[in-house]
Amino acid sequence: MLDAPNHSTARFITFEGGEGVGKSTQVKRLLERLAARDVSAVRTREPGGTPKAEAIRSYILQGRSESWGPGAEAVLFASARHDHVTQLIAPNLARGTWVISDRFCDSTRAYQGLTGGVDEKLIDALEDLALDGHVPDLTIVLDMDPETAFKRVEMRAVEDGLALTGDRFEKEELDWHRRLRDGFLNIARNNPDRCVVLSAEQPEEHLAEDIWRVVSERFPELGAGAGA
Repeated sequence: MLDAPNHSTARFITFEGGEGVGKSTQVKRLLERLAARDVSAVRTREPGGTPKAEAIRSYILQGRSESWGPGAEAVLFASARHDHVTQLIAPNLARGTWVISDRFCDSTRAYQGLTGGVDEKLIDALEDLALDGHVPDLTIVLDMDPETAFKRVEMRAVEDGLALTGDRFEKEELDWHRRLRDGFLNIARNNPDRCVVLSAEQPEEHLAEDIWRVVSERFPELGAGAGA
């Protein structure tokens, strides 16, 4: 289990969940709510966030690391995360800027660990190395039945006139995505002080309100009337 965060002013919030649950949309909405309250915040993602980490992201999501196996992929993710933490997350938190990330260390634990079968001790060791004490203050897990999520992805692709090809992980079988969902829920159960699970099957406007309620209650420094 992760240790308590070691910063006191800026907040570090992560969004987790399976494919197609709407994390990117909700990250954007939360940033807009924070900006309306004059809270300085940056948006980032994993894998990625820095040039080196984005290069690793491209390599993995193109499927070029698949033949290496989940263990090697976990090491690649940890390498990207270490650069992300040292070059983007830590500096922003140090200057008082909130960091909102679309995925973080829980994704490695769910994808490569609980779903991919990588030994928990290796996941723990990589996590300790990559995070360097920078643990999320709050992790919002967006939960949705994988079949429903894929239907949403298909509908949006049709609406946008895009071909539905899928990346390295989106192409996995439905049963794999069900195990992934269970993995995220298991992480949330094991970290109740940090993780909050919210249903992503509700309209995105309602979900955004639920997220803001959780954030404003968790961080009272946002002030009274935070739901406005």
